[in-house]
Amino acid sequence: MITPERLFGQRIGRVIHSWIDKINEINRKYAEPKIQMSGGVKFALLILRLYLIFLVLLLAYKFYTMLR
Repeated sequence: MITPERLFGQRIGRVIHSWIDKINEINRKYAEPKIQMSGGVKFALLILRLYLIFLVLLLAYKFYTMLR
């Protein structure tokens, strides 16, 4: 496996590696929600997630049509 140190050099690789470690630590910390969500909140988050996916697909379609 290629490490950030080999790809970017020792100094920059250590900085990138520390950022990756910090991101992984934050992801582990917030993997499980600490509060209970009501049904309405879960529904609202689902709608927002679907809306975000729709916007990304719309952006990809616009990019595709501009290239063609």
